[in-house]
Order: sequence, then C-alpha cells, then structure tokens
Amino acid sequence: MRNEFAAAVIAAKANNENLVFITGDLGYMALEKVEQTYGNHFVNAGVAEQNMVTVAASLAYEGFVPFVYSIAPFVTLRPFEQIRNDVCLHNLPVKLVGNGGGYGYGIMGATHHNPEDIGALRMLPNMRIYVPLVADDVEQCVQQMIADKNPNYLRLNLAAKFHFAVPAFAQWRHLKHGDKAVLIATGPILQNIADLDETTYDGLDVWNLSVFPVKEIPKALLAKIAQTGKVIFMEEHYGEGGMRETLSYHLLASLQQPVKVLSLAAQGYASGKYGSQKWHQEENGLSGNVFVEKVQSFV
Repeated sequence: MRNEFAAAVIAAKANNENLVFITGDLGYMALEKVEQTYGNHFVNAGVAEQNMVTVAASLAYEGFVPFVYSIAPFVTLRPFEQIRNDVCLHNLPVKLVGNGGGYGYGIMGATHHNPEDIGALRMLPNMRIYVPLVADDVEQCVQQMIADKNPNYLRLNLAAKFHFAVPAFAQWRHLKHGDKAVLIATGPILQNIADLDETTYDGLDVWNLSVFPVKEIPKALLAKIAQTGKVIFMEEHYGEGGMRETLSYHLLASLQQPVKVLSLAAQGYASGKYGSQKWHQEENGLSGNVFVEKVQSFV
C-alpha cells in the first residue's frame, strides 16, 4: 500500500496547497516523487520522531495539514506522549501514517512490529484510525483524512487481493453471506479467510471493519450474529485493546442472548524467533494449519 499512498498524497497536493509531508528519514524508492511534488513542503525530520510529531502539531496549529510518515511503531509508540499532548488534546489535524502494521516488517523483529498501534491510539481523544483492506482503499482513506478536522492514523500493510469485487471504502463492509458463523476482520489479514477451502469459507458471513472508533454495530450484522450464535474476530493486532475488545463491548450492550466467540489475534512471540510476516501469522494462528483447524472446528 506504500506506493498507493504516495500516489494519493501526490494527487491531493494539486488541490491542497496547505498539505505538508514529514518523514522520519525513510521512504527510499517510494517517496522521491512526493519530495519532488511537495518541494519546500516536504520535510525530512531525521531519526527524531518525537520532535517530528511536535513539528507537525505546530504546523497544524498554523493552518497546515501535515502527513507524518514512518514505520508503524516509530510513528505511533515512540512519540506517543507528543501525539497525546501536542496533537490529540488540542484536536489538531495531524495525519499519522504507519507502514507495516502488525508483523509487516517480518524478519526485522519486534522493534519494527506494531501489533498494538490501534489499541494505543484509539484510546486517545479525537483520534480516528483508518485501516485499508485493498489497494483501492488507500486513496479514499487519504481523501477522507484530508477532509477530517480531527487527528488521524492510517495503518498501511500489504494489500489484500480477492477474486470478488470489494465494495467502496467504508467503516463497515459486508463482503460475503453465510449462515454458520459471522466473521469480522480488520485489515488485509482477511485475505487468509478468503483463501480457505470452499467447505469452510462458504459457511461464513464475512464483514470488514476499516475505521475506529466504533460507535455502533450495524443492525444487519447484529441480526446475523444473533441468528448464527457464533462470531469470529480476526486481526493482526493484540485482542487486548484491538477490534475484539471494542466490539465485545457493543455486543454485550446490544445482544439479548449469549454467543460463542473465537478470537484470532496476535499473541506475540511464542517461539522467541522472528521470520516473515506470513511466518508470524502462522505462529499466531492467523494462517496455516492451526488457523484452518480452529476455524473449521468453530464453524
């Protein structure tokens, strides 16, 4: 999604002179055209992420709309205090962009992974989080972020690719009808569900969640959960603080009967080893044989 993001902010600059792009000394082979387009409005802040966010907040206070780009943990966790105090408490339109959410940076290890970014940022006041699913979502996210007067975070990853048409970007999207269990996923991890064999996949009623915070669950989704009595949460993020936690609250408040729940979420580093993003997904039961067995058994 990095290339789609670069193309989107380049296109947006033509109609938004107040856009500023700030990077923490990265973006090789992706941001060169952004730098050319933005000129003096492109700032390489260096390896100084806390200062980078404070600079962005200052620019936003003066009427600019700054995009702040880095690897996900470097733009969410390292400057967390500055995001809270300088950006969110003043409700400034700073647009944070993290590449490689979850285990996206694979073999580079835990310092470059970010399975807690949604949870960390969604608790902050005024913050809105965008989690695109497919490549075409990225441009829509960028446009909505520019129009949004609140602080935002865009979580980039490898885009999912499906054999079926995906509805236009929205907070909630109903992707597939099924009658055995409801599955709700956020982010491109949903690809792994679509790759299941037809026997398992056909029984799932599949929904995608792409924007946080969540104020309510669609009535059609609640009705389907009540009908099947089963719901699966799937996220390349810790369940604590993530989608599972926020949706569980709404289900408790809205449903009149108990439902069975399966949580497929990041568990950390059980083996103490590092590998590719797909390897970490398999170790965490988000892909591979263990994942298939869990879903089949539950459905």
